[in-house]
Amino acid sequence: MARVLDVTDLHVRFDYPRPAVAGISLHVDAGEIVALVGESGSGKTMTARAAIGLLPENAVSTGSVKVDGIEVLDLDERGWTAVRGSRVAMVFQEPQTALNPVQTVGWQLRQALTRHGSLSRSEARRRAVELLELVEIPDPQTRVGYYPHQLSGGQKQRVVIALALAGDPALLLADEPTTALDVSVQRDILDLLVRLRDRTGAGILLITHNLGVVAEIADRVVVVQLGETIETADVHSLFAAPREPYTRQLLASVPRLHPGSVEEVDPQPTEVDAPVLEINAVTVRHPGRFGAAPHTALSEVTLDVAPGEVLGVVGESGSGKTTLGRAIGGLLPIAEGRIFIDGEDVSTLSGAALRAVRRRIAFVPQDPTASLNPRFTVAESIREPLDIGRIGDRSSRARRVAELLDAVQLPTSFATRLPHELSGGQRQRVALARALSANPELLIADEPTSALDVSVQARVLELFADLQSEFGFAALFISHDLAVVRQVADRVAVLKAGRLVETGWADELFDAPVTDYTRLLVDAVPVPDPDRVRAGRPVVPA
Repeated sequence: MARVLDVTDLHVRFDYPRPAVAGISLHVDAGEIVALVGESGSGKTMTARAAIGLLPENAVSTGSVKVDGIEVLDLDERGWTAVRGSRVAMVFQEPQTALNPVQTVGWQLRQALTRHGSLSRSEARRRAVELLELVEIPDPQTRVGYYPHQLSGGQKQRVVIALALAGDPALLLADEPTTALDVSVQRDILDLLVRLRDRTGAGILLITHNLGVVAEIADRVVVVQLGETIETADVHSLFAAPREPYTRQLLASVPRLHPGSVEEVDPQPTEVDAPVLEINAVTVRHPGRFGAAPHTALSEVTLDVAPGEVLGVVGESGSGKTTLGRAIGGLLPIAEGRIFIDGEDVSTLSGAALRAVRRRIAFVPQDPTASLNPRFTVAESIREPLDIGRIGDRSSRARRVAELLDAVQLPTSFATRLPHELSGGQRQRVALARALSANPELLIADEPTSALDVSVQARVLELFADLQSEFGFAALFISHDLAVVRQVADRVAVLKAGRLVETGWADELFDAPVTDYTRLLVDAVPVPDPDRVRAGRPVVPA
């Protein structure tokens, strides 16, 4: 079997004390899917970039990287022109940024095709349609003339894959190709990658921190830590009997939608206290652009959240999850219905009364890097809601910051650090501390762990549960990751196209969903057990 990627003792250094890559070795054969896993900073993406010549200019690389038999580490730009696209191509994580928003899909495909061969315009268009058919885009003859914004997230990712296949490469580098996608769309893309591997015979290096995805489609797994290869095995052996403690830690951190054994639990409690949040038949409409009709983002949604309860909200992109959270926080106007916080109708309040109610609500964002002021220290970020609300005096605010740093398990010395001096997990801890600073009664967490590695995600989820138990706040936990929601939520609400289709206790809903839509979401969740999900698929020896 031809070897399409052979990495031997790769080192990549910058002007930092620790190298980004400190001795990674791996290989990918034709027709094989190899998963490269590890936490952020482990060297996964830098290894892939070395294989396609996209390392930063200040990077110094040594060792050997052979692509389809060609040593590429020392190639100049002319040499890379002959290798990129025709021998190796990359599928990026975020299709929205990988595609040109002002050019049609067909134009972008024709550009890639004519770069790798002398095709006429009509031949390039015909081949572009064939590529869209290959990646299973519906009605490719029409959609070849679409702009990216006219496609769904999953369709955009299929176009990115089609662009990568334009030069018929021997090796595909797929860097977190499903992280930004809903669970059902993710399943479609994973199935597509397997079918493309079978049809084209290309080797695929899959870079991911989602071990459920690895179990779904990988033949072999390479585990890296701090820039070094620490374990390589076929996927079945690695999941069944990982050798290294770090690999065992990664596997243990994966949230599971259907745990293998569940302890006996008491019956679900009956709600007695008045709800913290009541949503009665709420409808939200977004104004149409350029004369278009308004878009109904939420339609007659009715929900409630009891004191101390965590309500998980799940559904695909466009289902209205984020719109619901923003409407509750008063960030979007509602067209119909009522929202009550502690019995007060927020739509009838204004001025000081409205500000007082809003202080009972706090948000935990998806991306703490974007939400934290880069010029504020950790202490200033945590203290900001207290300063804005004029809560307490200077010394009491300082004490509150110290208490919250301890609560989110960060040293007090971190108070003077800036956001760029923190890891992703540490920034999310700061975001949690800031959200809790004014003692909110309701916390709205919108995809708070989706950008985190699996082990960091596990620690943040444990922290969330501990804080919720300690402070007793109610929470709306919005996520497309059903396994995460099952881990933290008491009840779950399922949204589809702006409508509430199902609610129930988390264990009951995920084990026995009532609606076909919920059943579809549950069935699409990647299972971190290759023996369960891929009976009969051939295993490539390590």
